[in-house]
Amino acid sequence: MATLVPPPRSSTEYDDHAQWYARELGWATAGTSPVRLLTGLRFDVLELPAAAGHAALRRVGRTGPVAVAGQRMRLLVAAGSAEEVPGLLDWLEWGGIDLDLSAVGTGGHITAPVPPGWTAGSPGAAIWLRPPGPRREVQRSLPALGGLGSNGGNAPDLVRLVDAAATECHRARLARARNHLRAHRPTGQPLAFS
Repeated sequence: MATLVPPPRSSTEYDDHAQWYARELGWATAGTSPVRLLTGLRFDVLELPAAAGHAALRRVGRTGPVAVAGQRMRLLVAAGSAEEVPGLLDWLEWGGIDLDLSAVGTGGHITAPVPPGWTAGSPGAAIWLRPPGPRREVQRSLPALGGLGSNGGNAPDLVRLVDAAATECHRARLARARNHLRAHRPTGQPLAFS
């Protein structure tokens, strides 16, 4: 059985993507194959498993832009937020728990999703689930650390978003552990309870 390999994308196509991000959103890019969006300048990113991300989005409703790449979701948050996430997780009593939740800030990057309305490339390529709006609207729509419990715009504050993301990452981790236990329990052996 032959494996179909998508044709390589032209460097012109990558250049067009980079130019679109610079022209339409004012975002810095790097590289050409694939184009990367630099974090820490206009936005930071919360990255988590896509299944946990979808559940978190149902809990918080509106957010800033959201991208999906394979089995990972990327929630764009205000620049500088990545530095706050470890402290927020501790404050929310999630510190020390392996959540599969990370924050990408200054000096980092993410693979640039295909611009909204453009044809997606290969399967698993980064795409916008909730695309960014025009340049003047992007900064206002990014969750930031505001007054605790405040909702200063169309997106939740960073505390609510991080708490929802951590909760859903933990739920996904517990579900995987439960499934693993069920799959590896000897047949016919009852579970012992004390």
